[in-house]
Amino acid sequence: MAWVKRLLALCAILLLGLAGWLWLTMLSPWFYERPDDLADIEQRTHQVFVYGTLRYAPVRWVVMGGSGDPEPATLEGHQRNGLDLSPSPGSQVKGLRLSVTADQLARLDRYERLGVRYERVEKQLADGTRAWVYQRLPNAQGMRLSLPAAHIALVP
Repeated sequence: MAWVKRLLALCAILLLGLAGWLWLTMLSPWFYERPDDLADIEQRTHQVFVYGTLRYAPVRWVVMGGSGDPEPATLEGHQRNGLDLSPSPGSQVKGLRLSVTADQLARLDRYERLGVRYERVEKQLADGTRAWVYQRLPNAQGMRLSLPAAHIALVP
């Protein structure tokens, strides 16, 4: 019976750790501050092409608070390189097209660290739809976490 209690305690610790990590990365006031030079988000429905972790419904619900009504989509002329896309004539990347509100787009921007790690660019998908696509910034090879001015910047 002691091993059952230990197992339950370990599961509880893991769940609390996961909840803490999700709060820190997606809801906390630390680790991301939207750069001032980014344009305001238009108050309308936006189309977003996702090709990584956001293809999974549980991740979308945690990140943006909804499913985004996913539809299969293809981005032609690009290839996936880990967490990034690069131009590649004749190649294509399979993913999903999401329909999101302005608030959900702001949450996606936070998740992707818009202006710090990724930029959001408009691309045409294979079906002719135009959608936002997150592409890694050239200077974001080593992810930099920055805290508000009162805190120390962490650079892994």
